[in-house]
Amino acid sequence: MAPAAGTETVKLKREFGIRSAFGIAFAFISPIVALYGIFALAFSAMGPAVLWAFGAVILGQLLVALVFAQHVSRWPYEGSIYQWSRRLCGETYGWFCGWAYIWTLIITIAAASYIAASFIPVVLGIDPFSTLEQLLVSFAIVIVATSINALGRRAIAVVAAVSIAAEVVGSIGVGGTLLIFHREHSFGELFHTAGAAYGPGPFMWATVLAAVAFIGWSFVGFESAGTIAEEVKNPSRDIPKAMILSLLGVGSVVMFSALGLILAIPDYQAVLSGNVADPVADTITTHLGTGVTQPLFAIFTLGFIAAIVVVQTSASRMIWSFARDDVLPGARYLKRVTARKRLPMVAIVTTAVLGMVLLLSTLHGPLYNTLVNLTAGGFFTAFAFPVIGVLIVRIRRRPLPVGPFNLGRWSELVYWAAGAWMVFELVNIFWPRATDQPWYLQYGIMLTVGAVGLLGVLAWLAGRDKIAAADLALHSFDEVEDAAPEAGVESVTGKASTW
Repeated sequence: MAPAAGTETVKLKREFGIRSAFGIAFAFISPIVALYGIFALAFSAMGPAVLWAFGAVILGQLLVALVFAQHVSRWPYEGSIYQWSRRLCGETYGWFCGWAYIWTLIITIAAASYIAASFIPVVLGIDPFSTLEQLLVSFAIVIVATSINALGRRAIAVVAAVSIAAEVVGSIGVGGTLLIFHREHSFGELFHTAGAAYGPGPFMWATVLAAVAFIGWSFVGFESAGTIAEEVKNPSRDIPKAMILSLLGVGSVVMFSALGLILAIPDYQAVLSGNVADPVADTITTHLGTGVTQPLFAIFTLGFIAAIVVVQTSASRMIWSFARDDVLPGARYLKRVTARKRLPMVAIVTTAVLGMVLLLSTLHGPLYNTLVNLTAGGFFTAFAFPVIGVLIVRIRRRPLPVGPFNLGRWSELVYWAAGAWMVFELVNIFWPRATDQPWYLQYGIMLTVGAVGLLGVLAWLAGRDKIAAADLALHSFDEVEDAAPEAGVESVTGKASTW
């Protein structure tokens, strides 16, 4: 493995197999996080017809996953979208992609920890936490996740596997029970909004687009299998499978669970009016009794903690990948790995510290809606770089290396369809909704992404000489041969030719 000539080679252990890569991606997306984290927001926007919005987002993200699967098959490097983007359009382009992604992951650690902390009182059967108590419990959750990451790759794989088992059983079990034994509405209700509206405006603008914007947060994380590429055996062949199967697996579980939950809600209007703040807990408690609530929320908590663990794994590997190329402040320390387990411990601890610093913002009140939209905006911004980047390469009619996973003549169509989806969803997520929230919350995504971008420009200016050197080193060796020695080259027609 040699990402760029002239850079210091620091190797990680290849201890993950395809099942572990799949487990990490599955736990990152997480059926519980994907559904229950945003269900109340999405249902309030679109009512029972929100099921189809879940399906639309899954299909859109599948296009992105197919593009990413081809990228990681070409370039199976630690750092995923950063490494792909810099090879597509240069170091500076890749640098800003990675910068956006790192901060998105760290914000996700903070947001998911805060949400997970809110489940603890239900599990323990106590009163809800105060803001300060929830903050402290959130800190504790980050510390637990950091400790698991510090134990090594086996611990991460075990947590992911246990999470998958618990989440699939819990999600399918609850969804199936509600659908078979406690259905309150006909299937025809799935084609109606029950009067739901998200601000003034026509149906399409006020409901469907708002729901799709919220749900965009649900189906990200499949790319995490590529973030650990240099720790996976046979990455060019196995990681593309892990990406696609994890998205389809989580999507199937979420659609089934959502179907059961939507049709079992006792009173749609009570949810849409805000009288029922948590339709998930209310529906489950109403039909299954309070006895099932505590163990179910324990599964919710486990799902969120597992997601936090693998998000932190991805964030630390992104930072490490940057540091190895010497294009990040503090790279000298951040690229260090432990002697025995070859873990990037400095990077792991850095993600924990930054996540806890961001958690301090919750002292000014819960910003749940903003955090959901903000993380969705961050993910889609970062994802756009390698998706738009490959379109730029095709427009310039430059050939691309072809890895073991390749869509052949269908690649071109998938590239453009994924690009269209990215542009649509970015505009949709960033578009300020007409709500009663203060202006700084309505424009919170733009303001925060702008702030992260400004910090990125300052960091880029401070390190532009090293970034230029990394760009020169990147193009001073035959990266096609290094990235995919058995591969051919994808021609401008989308067909594979022999290298």
